[in-house]
Amino acid sequence: MHASTVRSLLVRGMLAGLIAGLLAFAVAYVVGEPPVDGAIAVEEAQAAQEAHAGQEAHAGHGGGAAGAPEAAGEEEGAVSRPVQSTFGLATGVLVYGVALGGIAALAFSFALGRVGRFSPRATAALTAAAAFTTVYLVPFLKYPATPPAVGNPDTIGKRTTLFFLMILLSVLLGLAAVVAGRRLAPRLGNWNATLAAAGGFVVVTAIAFAVLPANDDAVKAGFPAALLWEFRLASLAVQAVLWAVFGIVFGALAQRALTSRTAAADASAPLGAPLAG
Repeated sequence: MHASTVRSLLVRGMLAGLIAGLLAFAVAYVVGEPPVDGAIAVEEAQAAQEAHAGQEAHAGHGGGAAGAPEAAGEEEGAVSRPVQSTFGLATGVLVYGVALGGIAALAFSFALGRVGRFSPRATAALTAAAAFTTVYLVPFLKYPATPPAVGNPDTIGKRTTLFFLMILLSVLLGLAAVVAGRRLAPRLGNWNATLAAAGGFVVVTAIAFAVLPANDDAVKAGFPAALLWEFRLASLAVQAVLWAVFGIVFGALAQRALTSRTAAADASAPLGAPLAG
């Protein structure tokens, strides 16, 4: 594939990522923000109870509560919650969508024609499905998302490291499954090779799940289970919408771009000359 074609697909991938990010932002705002607000309300209620208990204990020892308002004011964030839930959320989701769209477009450029005789539209759908599975779904099953401010702040570095390690491992295992499937195809056939590669991916991933440590302190004791699962399902929905829309939009853009380039190359070929194929 020529560099100009890859560059064209990269631009289209980023555009598709932007469109997917817009729809993902809408889902995140409608479905994801209510459980976030609920989690913040729970955290604030617990903090207020702890502060009240501390004031009573301090007053019992002859102290006062003069410093409580100042401490509460210091804990307030520099960015207001309405800004976080609108402009902040939109910026994060759109940048995320554009970046992943560009990366997925490069992966598509490499996969086209190498993982089977699929059309550009079908290859884009397979690329999006593989990216969703390896980049989000598999790590999510091991380390599911949690609302902000509900975990132990002392272990956030460890939890973040484990999550990104799971992403890296999942992507590497996915690539290994693709390579294994291609090598097994001449001997087993495409269908059986695909099943064998997928089965190997599942088995090795299960072993990784058993070996890697769990996030036992990711959620504080007493946090409402229904609210937690509402947040996790919303997070899953946002990612599913992002990758589904990207696969559909980018597939259409890539199909049109590659078809037009092929038609232009055929038209420019001299009459009677063999077509490059």
